[in-house]
Amino acid sequence: MELAFSKMHGLGNDFVVIDAFSQPIELSTEQIRHLADRRMGVGCDQLLLVEKSDSPDAEFRYRIFNANGTEVEQCGNGARCFARFVRDRGLTDSDRIPVQTPAGRIELIVEDDESITVDMGAPRLEPEQIPFQATVRATRYALSVAGETVELGAVSMGNPHAVLQVPHADSAPVTKLGPQLEAHPRFPNRVNVGFMEVVARDRIRLRVFERGVGETLACGSGACAAVVVGRLQGQLDETVSVELRGGDLVVSWAGEGQPVLMTGPATFVFEGKIQL
Repeated sequence: MELAFSKMHGLGNDFVVIDAFSQPIELSTEQIRHLADRRMGVGCDQLLLVEKSDSPDAEFRYRIFNANGTEVEQCGNGARCFARFVRDRGLTDSDRIPVQTPAGRIELIVEDDESITVDMGAPRLEPEQIPFQATVRATRYALSVAGETVELGAVSMGNPHAVLQVPHADSAPVTKLGPQLEAHPRFPNRVNVGFMEVVARDRIRLRVFERGVGETLACGSGACAAVVVGRLQGQLDETVSVELRGGDLVVSWAGEGQPVLMTGPATFVFEGKIQL
């Protein structure tokens, strides 16, 4: 099978995007892993499928697969690339694009400067919604990992996130704690792990170890989760610039029950075809 694809990235978090809207496409786990392989395939952090929605309140369905072939619920950087893809391909001319995801409906907004704002919906804070094993909801949880006890915030942005505050993002123990927290038994669906340095009330620095991928240059849902955790802990203002290794995002959250808004770029790299 010859498969057409687009290579895109959001602040260095890179994607293979496939149009499964114009024609139905089914990919096996092995084929997804091959596409994601940076030596034998195209190479990406995640594969994005653009599909027809089966919901009357969404224009498209959005599916996300990690490089290891597992399907996940949400990806903020991927959502921005999704919006740019469907607009540039002429699949829609809407400035506000409602999209169906495994985590629920989100809205993608194309700004005048061609940046993309993603309405990520309201964060889920109850432990069972994340999911995270805890008896009561708290802004900080203590977890034993790698022979030490760490404190973290936990939130779902449609996918589960743990956020640790660190004094310096550059020296954060991402490679040490990231894999162990990702697979910690108190996160039954595994978890994305953010290491947040609070620079000021309106600025943070962040590194994220993603489920099934490892550390990426940027993580949109991770940026949203970090701002939510920082706000709940009383350290951040409503609008925050999030500095990731691939660039900056702007995240706004008015408070509990309100949607998280994330704004940033989406970039085409190249298009091609691959034989599977």
